[in-house]
Amino acid sequence: MKNLIFIFFILWAGNVYSQKDTFYLNKNVVTLSEVVVGKNMDIPSFIKRLQEDTSFYKAFKNLRILGFSAINDIRMLDKNGEVKAYYHSKTNQVRKDSCRTMEILDEKTSGDFFDSNGGYNYYTANMYAGLFFTKGKICGETNIVGDVNFSTAGKSGIEKHKEQLKILFFNPGGKISGIPFMGKKTELYSETMSGNYDMNIDVELHNGKECFVFKQKVKEGKRSSVVINEMVTWFDVKDFSITGRSYDLSYDAGLYDFKVSMEVEMENFEDLIVPKLIRYNGDWKVFGKKRERGIFTATLSGFTRSE
Repeated sequence: MKNLIFIFFILWAGNVYSQKDTFYLNKNVVTLSEVVVGKNMDIPSFIKRLQEDTSFYKAFKNLRILGFSAINDIRMLDKNGEVKAYYHSKTNQVRKDSCRTMEILDEKTSGDFFDSNGGYNYYTANMYAGLFFTKGKICGETNIVGDVNFSTAGKSGIEKHKEQLKILFFNPGGKISGIPFMGKKTELYSETMSGNYDMNIDVELHNGKECFVFKQKVKEGKRSSVVINEMVTWFDVKDFSITGRSYDLSYDAGLYDFKVSMEVEMENFEDLIVPKLIRYNGDWKVFGKKRERGIFTATLSGFTRSE
């Protein structure tokens, strides 16, 4: 009888523990560390906050209303990993009278980075310029987030691809339209993609702050079914704002393939959160274009309010 009571107690205790250190997101099991369990965090609310987060996007919107300096480094590689074209510059964004302009303080290039007309020879460089460089004077922008439902409707070429990149960047887990054969493979939290990932939540220091860290990694044997192989997001425990995120993406559809890793680190400027470091390492091939292997790093600093 004593043995039966002991066995029952062990089974009951094990069941209680499993309820505390795991959470189900559709068919994905989210594992919680002992530290997270000890904080009695509301896991469903945390997951919902992650899915609906706008702080990451707002941090980039904040760049539209601030002045700052940037060090831009873009390297295009050959198949052996050697640099075949290079661009390095230091720029200042000046914000004045609700308008922003960009000054190039220093610029160095090598190889065939630019074509004979001064345009970009590489799609990766064109994408970078579209996201981080300012041409002429741009006025009337705000950092209001509003609707975060990005759409590729009515867009083509570089503008369409920039919008697709925004979805991956700012709304990971959202559906990306306009890319053949990809379907719903980017919908990280959907019922369709459920069961493809191992997920866990822990607490660790990130850039000197105590953060919740949410890691999502594709399960063994499931890589061909997904686009986002791994994503790690750090949240400040004080206000749940995102302090950093890293991505590992890949896909091969025959007509096109890509393998991309990205990393973003944030910092506080007065009452705003802004990106201070963006790293990208990508290898992609699109039908009709040459394969491109590019690495870029944007380092932002010296933030100022409008003059």
